[in-house]
Amino acid sequence: MKINATIASQKGQPIEVETVELDAPKANEVLIKTVATGICHTDIAGRDMGMAPYPVALGHEGAGIVEKVGSGVSTVKPGDHVVVSFGYCGHCEHCLSGHPALCDHLNELCFGGTNYDGTHRIHTIDGHNINTFFGQSSLADHIVADIHNVVKVDPTVDLKYLGPLGCGFQTGAGTVINGVKPEFGSSIVVAGAGGVGLAALMAAHLYNPFHLIILDRNDNKLALAKELGATDTINTSQVNDVAAAIKEIVPNGPDYAVDSTGYTPLIKSQLASLKPGGKLYLIGIAGPLDLTGMDIMGESKQVIGLIEGDAVPQLFINKLVSYYQQGKFPIDKLMKFYQFKDIKQAFNDFENGKVVKPVIIFD
Repeated sequence: MKINATIASQKGQPIEVETVELDAPKANEVLIKTVATGICHTDIAGRDMGMAPYPVALGHEGAGIVEKVGSGVSTVKPGDHVVVSFGYCGHCEHCLSGHPALCDHLNELCFGGTNYDGTHRIHTIDGHNINTFFGQSSLADHIVADIHNVVKVDPTVDLKYLGPLGCGFQTGAGTVINGVKPEFGSSIVVAGAGGVGLAALMAAHLYNPFHLIILDRNDNKLALAKELGATDTINTSQVNDVAAAIKEIVPNGPDYAVDSTGYTPLIKSQLASLKPGGKLYLIGIAGPLDLTGMDIMGESKQVIGLIEGDAVPQLFINKLVSYYQQGKFPIDKLMKFYQFKDIKQAFNDFENGKVVKPVIIFD
């Protein structure tokens, strides 16, 4: 079938919406009519850094309605509302032990550009292959994805709010809920007031921390963080020593820090601020950290990397939907909606910090 999809043709080139051919779903695959898709910094990395081979059809935070299923699919049916998350094999040691984000085949399934069987499902009109992204390529009006990518959700919840649960919000919230697991009354720092960081902050707020500190350079985002439960904010562009600024609030140092920025100097400041035995979680794309053994060992601190919130999407996304329905995880406050025809404007606003979570709506 012919669909309209968002294509990154080569490194350094702008995205273009193109009419392409999408194969029908094969065994264990699902065809989905897209309702809404979030834009994430990983889409920007896919456009600019070649995370998947070019040309690539972008998008990995999709939500929509099932139109057709391939043979072997029993967990969803036409008409079901679904969120589309990351791909995993479902049968390796990590998948079977409840850690699909550590799947032995994660890189090839999410960034290899092909289906499970090594074939392509998206093609140019004249027959050339286009690579997929996260096994879904959901910045398109239709999606075909493997059943492992697909999460059935409550049909009473508006799908336009749910796509980002497939990656960014899952990553932030999952890091806190599945990784940090903070004790009541603990002190937590979250660096970065984007979608991932604010999802982490909202999840941390569920645990009633004594201090919940957010770091960012954007005053508007810091104000939103306060609305979402931050006890304290620090504009890192206005202080000379971020670690000292944190310790002015928590003299003994925070118990935990969650970094969504990937910015090396800020990561080092968070590590320096932690109390002895504190834990720093890295969930942003970072460069070389240039840490010494004593930075960590000297006070028995831990630096922990976590991907996709160590979540099982089919379980965790529905937990977040429930929190949203209860008013405990107000993701709608982070979003701005754009029509598909305005996708370039959405990317531009996102990259310029004008919006926390742009979401593309498909008519």
